[in-house]
Amino acid sequence: MNYGEIKKTDIANGEGVRVTLFVSGCRIHCKGCFNSMTWDFSYGKPFTEETEEEILKALSPDFIAGLTVLGGEPFEPENQAVLAPFLEKVKKTFPKKTIWCYTGYVLEKNLLPEDGNKHTEYTKRMLSCLDTLVDGPFILEEKDISLQFRGSRNQRILRGPFFS
Repeated sequence: MNYGEIKKTDIANGEGVRVTLFVSGCRIHCKGCFNSMTWDFSYGKPFTEETEEEILKALSPDFIAGLTVLGGEPFEPENQAVLAPFLEKVKKTFPKKTIWCYTGYVLEKNLLPEDGNKHTEYTKRMLSCLDTLVDGPFILEEKDISLQFRGSRNQRILRGPFFS
């Protein structure tokens, strides 16, 4: 998996001051996407053990509320395989910090059903780590800049746990 950027003090993508990981790779290609360069799976840098350590270190200060993962698309199968064990490590290391994830896929349609087109052997593991999931594709015609933590009115802010 590649990633496009890591923000170490982000206040736009979840509650509180957060560390934000923008993964690369997305097949949705929403019209008007703010981050279309991350559609390419090879964009950015490889996500390595050093990258994991950099993020874990950035999460350690008390003022950091947690981690947010977005993209690109975290729930593309290639990204799930890398993110599931990483999110488990974050959750174990920082049990009081929250994990947010943004996806253009819809929880009940694409991720939860075992026959959902983005459900993999890693999906439940990822979802079990999340405190908040923002789901749904960005729809330019429903863009609303007054919404907190979302870009368009169809997107939902869902609170976990999604699995115990």
